[in-house]
Amino acid sequence: MHLLWFYVAIVLAISDILHTTLMWKVLNNFYIVLGGLIQQTTKTTWQTWLAHEIMEAGFHLVVLSIVFLNPIVGILAALIHFVIDITHTVLIRNMGELEHRALHFVVESLFFIIIFGL
Repeated sequence: MHLLWFYVAIVLAISDILHTTLMWKVLNNFYIVLGGLIQQTTKTTWQTWLAHEIMEAGFHLVVLSIVFLNPIVGILAALIHFVIDITHTVLIRNMGELEHRALHFVVESLFFIIIFGL
């Protein structure tokens, strides 16, 4: 139980890579069409982007809930990942892939240390 925070952060990082790979390499055409449909139903680019982030959080919720057989872990993981994505997109404009992954891992690790490590 002492390393649960670490396992959740690792699985969340893997889930993020899995999401990116599935959506941009495997289901690319579907993802572009889905993005177009969402853009037509929303009024602004911000709403379209927010819809994307909510769907990504849903993906993480499902993956982590299944891996840990615990929906609470899935909800917490999806929530913290969503908050980090929103925050760094608004506050930090130019971020490379390595910096993006490192930011997520550090903040998510700290979040889960606070929840599960104390």
